[in-house]
Amino acid sequence: MDKVKVGFVGVGGIASVHLKNVSENEHAEIVAVCDINEENAKKQGEAYNASVYTDFDSMLENEQFDALFLSIPPFAHGEIEEKAVKKGIHLLVEKPVELDLEVAKKKAQVIRESGVINASGYCLRYLDTIQKAKEYLADKKIAMVRGQYISSFVQTPWYRIMSKSGGQLVEQATHVMDLMTYLGGEIEKVNANMSLQVMETIENIDIPDVTSVNVTFSSGAVGHLDCSFTQPDHRMGVEVLGRDFRVELVGTTLKIVEKGNTETYESKVDFYEVQDRAFIEAVRTNNQELILASYEEGLKTLALTLAANQSNQEDKTIRMSELN
Repeated sequence: MDKVKVGFVGVGGIASVHLKNVSENEHAEIVAVCDINEENAKKQGEAYNASVYTDFDSMLENEQFDALFLSIPPFAHGEIEEKAVKKGIHLLVEKPVELDLEVAKKKAQVIRESGVINASGYCLRYLDTIQKAKEYLADKKIAMVRGQYISSFVQTPWYRIMSKSGGQLVEQATHVMDLMTYLGGEIEKVNANMSLQVMETIENIDIPDVTSVNVTFSSGAVGHLDCSFTQPDHRMGVEVLGRDFRVELVGTTLKIVEKGNTETYESKVDFYEVQDRAFIEAVRTNNQELILASYEEGLKTLALTLAANQSNQEDKTIRMSELN
């Protein structure tokens, strides 16, 4: 394949990062962009010399492209994935891949059967520091995994509505849940407590502002994830504990602490750029192995965050095996 021809559905938010990365990739070319906001679509279309659409079906009918970046809210996907893969178009779907687990499972099956290269937007897996941590942990017995995603409120109108975003855990802290399972292994049980404690004055809000999730890994290790949007600043990280060692990721910086020895590694990469380059290269060379977070992996992480929502709602522990 010469240059990978790329289409975009959704051009705002994170899509602007993908657009920039793809435009700077010597093996890719942006041919078409689509967004329900015509003004935004035109602006990005002009910036990247691409055809402009407000309707995906029209774009699919009139354009020839090899790969699609899907960066729209999870409630707005419809059948975009199915329509794309039917034409053999390779997919990168931003997280969360869906809001409904059954719908996501059906999409995963269609994607799997189509044989297209597929990726989900779990960009933190592409951090050099995360790869270093994974390598270090490969032969270690893990006792506990701790995650946090503490930030300020996102003003986007649909973010505050449970039926549209799934809440902070499904929409944002999903990145931390993904890292917990990526580094700690399969999660078997989920138990969560959530509450709207102090942000209830925000118009139309019905998502919790504080969330605490306890998990049990199939290895026997235990863990928890805390998330909240009550703060003026942003903190994100994961900590993996074992006997006489600790692996800490704070932001993108990795610290490996052992008895009498601590090593610190600063990230040297732009993880979005690494992710997008890996996807283009995977499409170009037809090599799914270059993808660190497939759609299937995105589905697994979605299942964990939705299980936490269910656990809170039903006030019980959810076993992941019961959701398969």
